[in-house]
Amino acid sequence: MIYLDNNATTRLDDAALEAMLPFLKEEYGNASSLQHKLGRQANQAIERARQFIADTLQVQSKEIFFTSGSTEVINTVLRGVFDRYQSKGNHIITCQTEHKAVLTTCRDLEKKGAKVTYLPVDRNGIVALEDLKSAITAQTILVCLMSANNETGILHPIKEITELCREKDVIFFCDSTQSLGKQAFDLTTLPIDLCCLSAHKFHGPKGAGVLFIRRKTKPIQIAPLHTGGDQEQGLRGGTYNVPAIVGMGEAIRLTQKVDFSAIENLRNHLEDRILTEIEDTFVNGKQEHRISNTSNITIKYVRASQLMTKIPNIAIASGSACVSGSRDPSHVLKAMGHTDEDAFCSIRISLSRYTTLAEIDHAIALIKPAIQSIRDQSPIWKMYKNGLLG
Repeated sequence: MIYLDNNATTRLDDAALEAMLPFLKEEYGNASSLQHKLGRQANQAIERARQFIADTLQVQSKEIFFTSGSTEVINTVLRGVFDRYQSKGNHIITCQTEHKAVLTTCRDLEKKGAKVTYLPVDRNGIVALEDLKSAITAQTILVCLMSANNETGILHPIKEITELCREKDVIFFCDSTQSLGKQAFDLTTLPIDLCCLSAHKFHGPKGAGVLFIRRKTKPIQIAPLHTGGDQEQGLRGGTYNVPAIVGMGEAIRLTQKVDFSAIENLRNHLEDRILTEIEDTFVNGKQEHRISNTSNITIKYVRASQLMTKIPNIAIASGSACVSGSRDPSHVLKAMGHTDEDAFCSIRISLSRYTTLAEIDHAIALIKPAIQSIRDQSPIWKMYKNGLLG
């Protein structure tokens, strides 16, 4: 198997696994049971992981809150801010290409009285700062925009968005799930108010994530999604997943050693070969700033579902993993102005620091004949080549 679906999940790093193993076997205490040694050891391990994460992001450890992942954080922030700030307003701003966790939660909040603005994007998937500025009103309580799109890798102008939100005194929540481990990510240069991370996107375990809440003179108020114990300063009740948190802490430390330029060079090699060797293909958002590892490629009149059936030993995606079973075209590509047909004919290839040049060349050697085979049997392709289709 050649694994090229790292925006869906990544392999667990060996060092992260080694760090986790003691807490799955000998050191299995509950981190909230501070009356005995096993509990204290678990608690100390959690606080070490919290400090590793804070040091990597260059923030304070008290600004880091552990969760099960980004979907939980998205629900916690959107629902929690809406609950606590209704005295100020009920207006939330997001955009049409956000992750389904954001869009679905916003639609649910609309049923509860929220007013949500879904900003459009241009052909390259970028939100216009003027559109955002015009959308902010006195009733706006939250702006929610991702840093890197999970399907295309396209980067929004987060620094400028942050500055605009500060100027307007509006909370800015950034879904930064796809950024860490794929680009430089430092919260001292990006003064975001709130953001989320999922460990399994940067070679940590599944089921662990982070909510970052910047400490401010006027503290940000968020109603908890999970109530129960006093874990995480009362924001997230429930027993700590100690092994996963420890593994996440180790994995996040290793992101500091990643050579992003090497990954980007592999991505560029992949794109150059596909664009030159396979006719009628194009990379979505190629001219825009993207995270180092992601290529979203449209292959005219070759459905992604057909192609993936032809190449069972290569792991690629037709879009976001959370909607891979959907029969609808990608909402991201549709918002960028693509036709249904082109959206259905688009694949996402996402690399990691473990991807090799040999794997990429081998994958292309398998993808090329698979595409040719599909096109040879396609009457629609023949009509297109004869100028009968656009």
